[in-house]
Amino acid sequence: MNLEQILFDRFSYRSFRPGQKEVIESVMNGHDTLAVLPTGSGKSLCYQLPGIIRKGTTLIVSPLLSLMQDQVEQLKMKGEKRVVALNSFLSFSERNRVLNHITDYKFIYVSPEMLQNEQILEALKRLTISLFVVDEAHCISQWGYDFRPDYLSLGTIRQYLGDPQVLALTATARRKVRDDIKKQLRIRKGKEFIFSIDRPNIAIIVEKLKDQRKKQERLIELVKLLQGPGVIYFSSKKMADQYANIFEEEGLRAASYHSEIDQEQRILLQQQFLYGELELICATSAFGMGVNKEDIRYCIHYHPPVDLESYFQEIGRAGRDGKNSVAIMLYSPDDIYIQRRLITGELPDDEQIKQYVHWKMNVLQQWGENKNTNAPEEIPTGFTETQWRLLEKFSRNINDSHHFVKEMTSFVTERLAIKSKLLQELTAWIHAPGCRRENLLHYFEEPIEKHVISCCDICGVDLSLYYRKEKRQAMSGEFDWKKHLAKLFNQNE
Repeated sequence: MNLEQILFDRFSYRSFRPGQKEVIESVMNGHDTLAVLPTGSGKSLCYQLPGIIRKGTTLIVSPLLSLMQDQVEQLKMKGEKRVVALNSFLSFSERNRVLNHITDYKFIYVSPEMLQNEQILEALKRLTISLFVVDEAHCISQWGYDFRPDYLSLGTIRQYLGDPQVLALTATARRKVRDDIKKQLRIRKGKEFIFSIDRPNIAIIVEKLKDQRKKQERLIELVKLLQGPGVIYFSSKKMADQYANIFEEEGLRAASYHSEIDQEQRILLQQQFLYGELELICATSAFGMGVNKEDIRYCIHYHPPVDLESYFQEIGRAGRDGKNSVAIMLYSPDDIYIQRRLITGELPDDEQIKQYVHWKMNVLQQWGENKNTNAPEEIPTGFTETQWRLLEKFSRNINDSHHFVKEMTSFVTERLAIKSKLLQELTAWIHAPGCRRENLLHYFEEPIEKHVISCCDICGVDLSLYYRKEKRQAMSGEFDWKKHLAKLFNQNE
């Protein structure tokens, strides 16, 4: 079988990117497969190409509604019409129509939340599933940076669907996370492919600033100087909104993106950014996985993320076309306190756990008295969406409230310890001596293999190379190459 010919005929690509062919061959040979491929490496091809060739249905579990829609449209543009996404965008009637004709589809994208639905599981069980794909597989591990409780059921669901061959894909996963992925998905004798996550075309810079006022001034200065398109990451939704407005007033085509913006608007913003109608996104971590814009030239972290995995994922938005790009983190001493509050706020505290038990027991009592009573769809006040989904996931033991409280409290304590350790590792990296790229790769258990010219602020980066063209021309007579080279080679003038 000539995979290169199929690649060209069906996808119009003349060659595979690093890692793609090895993973595809493993899948075609029937092996359960775990693949760690860097951001922007084309992970979707690793299941789309085998799915086209093989008989049966390819089921893809993805946590990202917008990515699902994007993948569905891309497959349709490539001539594959037997594709659908089962997610919350479908109306009740549309979902029923899809389920009634489920055998018509070759590719089915589904959110992990939808897989908790018995009607959907029963429909999927009628299929011959040739490949069970878990995208963003790190979400299944409690040791992962982006753990999602709904992923914990995937091993059981895989077994319920007849134990089909599995392909787990992620961009970042250390050994502990990879072992957890295999354990949770019940991969016993699978193949594992770990490719370099290094992105040498992205220069890595950390700027340490005295306080928030200095950071604000520096951010505005950088955005005026740097060649876009760009993404700025904030920990605060309010600040993302504020700075999007500030940059709009400066004449930039900017917008904010976070979880309080409704899903349809988020997809619209992504499309506007993808097609150049927006040049700057001020975002929280909600703008992350699956945003496949190739020409992002810079990523700025106004606030550091809570761990190095998130940082690596987020700077991986830049430079997917292979051209030079820059990632800049603005750091001040109080940033870590902000992140500690965010970590604590993600999880329910003891009082919220008790409130949830009280609420749930009342609802169950109402159901017992009136079978037609439905639980309220809106989340009660005092809980975030993340806290509520976590509590709902663990509520299978709610009839034994004492056991539920004990189990939930134990999980929260363990999760806080894991997240706190990840934050400490991020902080240590910020302050560590030596090359930032080398230290980052060491964290991911990967040696540095080659010298990068525009590597990091420690090794030396000429930031003006990333300025807007008119800014570079204005500065061309001012830049002192002798000083720059002396810094690069640690020489005195």
